[in-house]
Amino acid sequence: MGIVNATPDSFSDAGQHASSAAALRHCEALLRGGADLLDIGGESTRPGSPPVPLDEELARVLPVVRDAVTLGVPISVDTYKPQVMQQVLDLGADIINDVWALRQAGAEQVVAGHGRCGLCLMHMHREPRTMQAQPMEGDVPSQVLLFLQQRASSLHALGVEKNRMVLDPGIGFGKTVAQNFSLLARQSELLQAGYPLLAGWSRKSSLGAVSGLEVGSRMIPSVAAALLAVERGARVLRVHDVAQTVQALAVWQAASSAASPSL
Repeated sequence: MGIVNATPDSFSDAGQHASSAAALRHCEALLRGGADLLDIGGESTRPGSPPVPLDEELARVLPVVRDAVTLGVPISVDTYKPQVMQQVLDLGADIINDVWALRQAGAEQVVAGHGRCGLCLMHMHREPRTMQAQPMEGDVPSQVLLFLQQRASSLHALGVEKNRMVLDPGIGFGKTVAQNFSLLARQSELLQAGYPLLAGWSRKSSLGAVSGLEVGSRMIPSVAAALLAVERGARVLRVHDVAQTVQALAVWQAASSAASPSL
């Protein structure tokens, strides 16, 4: 899943793809690098970020989605606003990726009424402006698992089929560095929920904490975390550095195939 930030203030690539033309060029570059799907977002959810007004998010996202749906790959939109969800789905977007896990009023009803869109439900502690001021306490993996199970059950009760949902533990969203790495070390426990997992480690601050690298230099730690996540059962990788991650996965797949030759 290639990341397309149509925002002026993303933590990793602020303003580089803020115009719709630049965002579309980035979409095309990610596809050339081997992306299987694209995730377009119009509001930064970095720690401390303020909410973006609805009309501003729509102005950022809709032109990009309108063009991206013609590229021949599934299009995901990273949003928590029901009004944005409805409009991008009307344009042909395939997936809603929500850091609030559809907890905003009306969000569940939009996706339940759509009938076919995929959903990514993410765990977030508190909300972007305050999540790192008071991070989680206690056994984080078990709390994340319980939250994600509850959110998936809520959607299932509204008639959303299980095969439409993917779960994301929310690396960096209200967790300490140690808690984030505990989620990676114990990621297989999250598979107990019975849903595919999405891993979003790309360029996160926890990688900077252990590597000493600034955000723009975290490609190698990001690829390493992605491979570890796949080994622990992740099915979707949300990344900035698509080509490098694809290359690393090719090596991992070759080694995995050699270890288990077909009979």
